[in-house]
Amino acid sequence: MRRGNVYLLIFILVLFGFALWSIAPLGRNVFGREGLRLGLDLAGGSYLVYQADVSDIEPGKEDDTMRGVKGVIERRIDALGITESVVQLQKYEGEYNIVIQLPGIADIEKAKETIGLFTVLEFREQDAGGNWTPATGMVNGEELTLTSRYFKENTYATVGQLGRPLLKFEWDEEGQELSKQITTRLLGKQLAIYLSDEPLRGEDGRIIAPVVQAVIEDKGQIEGLSLADAQELSRLLNAGRIPVPLGRWVAGIFEPSVPLYERTVNATLGQDSIEKSIMAAVIGIVLLVIFMLVYYRLLGLVACLSLGIYGVMLLSIFKLWPVAPITLTLPGVAGFILSLGMAVDANVLIFERTKEELRGGRSLGAATETGFNRAWTAIRDSNITTFIACIILIWLGRGFGALMVKDFAQTLLIGVALSMFTAIVVTRTFLRLIIGSRVVKNLAAYGVTSVPKK
Repeated sequence: MRRGNVYLLIFILVLFGFALWSIAPLGRNVFGREGLRLGLDLAGGSYLVYQADVSDIEPGKEDDTMRGVKGVIERRIDALGITESVVQLQKYEGEYNIVIQLPGIADIEKAKETIGLFTVLEFREQDAGGNWTPATGMVNGEELTLTSRYFKENTYATVGQLGRPLLKFEWDEEGQELSKQITTRLLGKQLAIYLSDEPLRGEDGRIIAPVVQAVIEDKGQIEGLSLADAQELSRLLNAGRIPVPLGRWVAGIFEPSVPLYERTVNATLGQDSIEKSIMAAVIGIVLLVIFMLVYYRLLGLVACLSLGIYGVMLLSIFKLWPVAPITLTLPGVAGFILSLGMAVDANVLIFERTKEELRGGRSLGAATETGFNRAWTAIRDSNITTFIACIILIWLGRGFGALMVKDFAQTLLIGVALSMFTAIVVTRTFLRLIIGSRVVKNLAAYGVTSVPKK
């Protein structure tokens, strides 16, 4: 028994042990990863699509602007700790859509509120009738409303000298001019603060409408919020401004804040999908194991052991993938199951080549090495073509918003790449150790019933 094979076996067992530890149980926190990320179709949640009004954007800069919009929404979602979300930009014939998936949040209205898509603070003054109307001023000949759109992205929550929570903010250049005009006009009067057309209320339930005691130019603060509310509002405001209106177009009229499409996926349906996927995988694996054991015997047993290691390692990769978190969806599960079959396919090619060599009169060791060498080119070429197809599908899925296609291709690509490792390294190492130990010499155990007489 060669020492190199023993070292390889130790490496494989350590790798397998680490992979098994990382996924058992699946929901355990490992290196900051809270279990497998499940997509909307498995975990349930909300699906929102918004159209963008880019009519005011300088021609040629629409793509850059919309990429900025996508980034702002992602930062707002991340600021709230929602790590399983998907935000995607779609473009078709000059129109732009933003697709937002929030697994685990089944309430559509709560989903809209959670992502803070339209988190804008608006400052309002009282008119003669006691109604709160937007506080406006003139900048460069244009009447503008004083809102948090003019905040710099350095808002923060703190505690004042009397232990009261404060939300500190700073105006940009336009905001400074607006604030100066409005607070000069409203000295001694109240200035209410609204969030998405609803007044901000303090911990006592009262509307936050402080009296303007001095002219405010560059900086200001909001009192009356709880510390938790001030911190959350600060995170959302600092995530950035959305530079274009989002909503939907209806008969040539743009309706802001109204989704083009919204859908709720029930968590029960997601659980049902998981159960059916697991059942399909179990049935397929059981049939596969039976076939491999009956037809290839000892070789089939080696393939099954290799397949078990492959499955554990693949789940570990899905959970710990360092480049970008992998969200497992139903198409992704299909790609995973297909990759299992392709992993076995590589073993089948190797075993058939090995059996041919055994029937040709070669020894077990020589037949195994020759079988691997001759099968390698077929395995390599078939997997390369699969890689090319997966890369094209991922590119098309991202470019045209076909998330299901991308998820399928992504899991299949990773699975096929891993299958090459398990077939060439894991299976080969196991066979070398078995043959080198001379424990099983009977060719019938390798699926060969007859060999030519010398």
